[in-house]
Amino acid sequence: MKIAVDAMGGDFAPEQIVFGAVRAARKYQCEIVLVGDETAIRSVLEREKGWEDLNITIHHASEVIGMGEHPADAVRTKKDASVVVATQLVKDGECDAVLSAGSTGAAVTAAQLILKRIRGIGRPTIATPMPTPKGVTLLLDSGANVDSKPEHLVQSGMMGALYAEHVFGKENPRVGLLNIGEEETKGNEQAKATYQLLKTMRTINFIGNAEGRDVPKGNFDVVICDGFVGNIVLKFAEGLAKTILKLIKEAIKDGGIFAKLGALLLMPTLKKLGKRLDVTEYGGAPLLGVNGCCIISHGSSNAKSICSAIGVANEYVKSNVLGHIRDALTKEEMLAKDGENR
Repeated sequence: MKIAVDAMGGDFAPEQIVFGAVRAARKYQCEIVLVGDETAIRSVLEREKGWEDLNITIHHASEVIGMGEHPADAVRTKKDASVVVATQLVKDGECDAVLSAGSTGAAVTAAQLILKRIRGIGRPTIATPMPTPKGVTLLLDSGANVDSKPEHLVQSGMMGALYAEHVFGKENPRVGLLNIGEEETKGNEQAKATYQLLKTMRTINFIGNAEGRDVPKGNFDVVICDGFVGNIVLKFAEGLAKTILKLIKEAIKDGGIFAKLGALLLMPTLKKLGKRLDVTEYGGAPLLGVNGCCIISHGSSNAKSICSAIGVANEYVKSNVLGHIRDALTKEEMLAKDGENR
């Protein structure tokens, strides 16, 4: 397994990106190609003892795409940008996956322009795992497209179901459409049109509308929506999780000696809770629908997040998600033609 990592993307690049890559090379025994300014990357690597014994190489790239730059313009004009070069390594077959914590727009644009979309897919989608009492709910799209047509949402549901099945081991994943009510007639025109299309899909286990409260409860394995709504849901959930943990800590601090003693007894349980709510446990979300493995990480990713994201890339490639998506598109096309001929 060989993974190209955009070492210059992210709020804490290259330091945290490089540290995370070193940790992943040890943990997953995979080969890492760090793409970016060679001098800056090497200066960080030299602070890690024994990195020379790991399968880590540097691929120099002289440019960086900033968060404030227009993604499409930057990708087209900055041919030697780290995220562009890293994506090209996947296109050329030199690497199996690309990972970036930089501009999401730039990473998505680079993947679409360089790797291209899978034949039959209108728009790619970011699939983000969200922790629930029942395991994980996959939310998509969580930021690739702010305006999606019903057919794009249906494709997201299909790809999300395949990812949930082959990566998270969900048998016949339950797919829901994020809406303001359970009834079929609820929602805006986009939601109502999408619902009707989902009912006709024979390769998706669509079980109806999912309301906002269904997401954290884990009542669905896959929840689909457009990227505008999905990104708001994701960031609200992240903020809420941090707020809950902060409020618990403040309550313990202000609760006196008995609260502190109780917290001491509950410490193992609280640590487990914190781990389940910690977004760094997953680290990255795959961009489904392009011809290759592209993992998007949060801009504020630390070393732990990057290590986890490289683990996500490992699972994506090993599970042959790309092949399963192509097979499902072919199957759905054949079923549609068979239905027309009857």
